[in-house]
Amino acid sequence: MQTTIINAVAPTRICDIGGWTDTRFARSGAVFNIAIYPYVEVQLHSWPPEQTDAHLVIDAENFGDSYSLNPGHIVYNKHPLIEAVIKTMKLPQDIALRINIFAHAPPGASMGTSAAVSVALIGALDALSEGRLPPHDTAALAHSIEIEELGLECGVQDQLASVYGGVNFIEIYDFPHARVSNLTIPDNIWWELEQRLILAYIGKPHYSSDIHKMVIAELGDEPHNDTRLIQLRQLAHQARDALCEGDFITLGRVFNENTQVQRALHKHLVCNDFEAIISLADNFDALGCKVNGAGGDGGSVAILTNGDMQKKRFLQKVLLEQGFQTLPIFLSRLGLRVWKTFSNTPDAGDGK
Repeated sequence: MQTTIINAVAPTRICDIGGWTDTRFARSGAVFNIAIYPYVEVQLHSWPPEQTDAHLVIDAENFGDSYSLNPGHIVYNKHPLIEAVIKTMKLPQDIALRINIFAHAPPGASMGTSAAVSVALIGALDALSEGRLPPHDTAALAHSIEIEELGLECGVQDQLASVYGGVNFIEIYDFPHARVSNLTIPDNIWWELEQRLILAYIGKPHYSSDIHKMVIAELGDEPHNDTRLIQLRQLAHQARDALCEGDFITLGRVFNENTQVQRALHKHLVCNDFEAIISLADNFDALGCKVNGAGGDGGSVAILTNGDMQKKRFLQKVLLEQGFQTLPIFLSRLGLRVWKTFSNTPDAGDGK
């Protein structure tokens, strides 16, 4: 039996300078961020429905979950984001599907992994029908599923980074509407940035929607005019200019200032483990540290080292000795990619 296979990969992101200004309560803003590998991978296997009893099987590989769904009656009881995307995309009736989803990043690492899951899954499911969603529409749909279908607090930057890849400058001119500039970075600056970065994961996840609610409660009646959000918007512009000029000293300063504003937004955004990582980075003359995403009591920190690769390796060794993880990363020039292939297989899925 020949099986149609659709593959989709989408990058995650780090170094989101200006994050928090891409939210509904900020109304407008600016974000600089960097799309990276580890990717999220989605693979669809499809075949005629008469050849299997289970018409829709989900393999959430990172969680060890494999289960069947009724395409006509999807409820959000195991993996709501995955299930909401499938419900929204309205699967064709004339095929059976096995959907495998795998993220190379740990869950809740504050790298926009959830957004990359929804972007990759939308891209793969979209390839089942004629026509293709444009990149911006894919990002908008992924975002709307989180805020409208699931009722979560969520900014727009993660989905845009995952769709477009590269180093981005995102201007949110009227939430959720945004313009994306994929920055043109000379190869030598690109390679130097990639070599200097360390991604340190504290070993436990965060829950960004809950963190958003804490911050909203602290911002008062006119959050869009809060001086902290104004400063974050300015820092996004500064990060863009510094990287385009290859000014890593200024970029490191911006990392640090952004993290300082996160501290000022809420006392729980930069937890003790983050502070420990930042202190270790300072001991090895790192230029700056950016707590990724919303922050909180879990997630990751992007460290911009000073270019001394021996010091970088020593820092990585000490981080591991202190119980933190360092995740291998590569900058992703490309965003969402989707392609189709075929396979001859005797198995139409086990329908667990």
